[in-house]
Amino acid sequence: MSRAGKYPVKLTDGVTAAIVGDTLVVKGPKGELKLSLDTKHAGLVDIKVEGAEVSVTPKNAEDGASRAMWGTMTRNIRSAVEGVTKGFSKEMYMKGVGYKASVSGNKLVLVAGFSHDVIMEIPQGLSVEMGGAPTEFTIKGIDKCLVGLFADKIHKVRKADPYKGKGIFYKGEKIRRKEGKKK
Repeated sequence: MSRAGKYPVKLTDGVTAAIVGDTLVVKGPKGELKLSLDTKHAGLVDIKVEGAEVSVTPKNAEDGASRAMWGTMTRNIRSAVEGVTKGFSKEMYMKGVGYKASVSGNKLVLVAGFSHDVIMEIPQGLSVEMGGAPTEFTIKGIDKCLVGLFADKIHKVRKADPYKGKGIFYKGEKIRRKEGKKK
């Protein structure tokens, strides 16, 4: 039985949810998010908007996939409600000689030890804010999935090197340092 899906998602002040066709539209102070309900897996659950809460129930309680999607859809709706009220952010930093990041217009420019600068277009709905140092930046947005995907794309530009300890890191990420070859 799903512990995540057991309780309905409460809509906070200023947040509204409505089912329009085959999408759930969640509107709040920071923006609007749409969750598709027409996918193969989303069809395994029933979603109802009643007053100030959204409830999710499995269509077939004995089906394992239906019970799994019960919790998944509830978490997706909770993330959407949290995104339109507070938003999501990922803090990142770069470590290495000459490594730095900058934002110019709608592009993130990374100097990460290559012979060329890596220029990445910032997706619509996201913003990148520079921190105190030129090696620190924060990705912000209302869509949790989009923030995580863009942060992962940046992280893959220069993964953390366990031998030298340089690369692009998430704030709080620890890498296990390895000893180099012995002569």
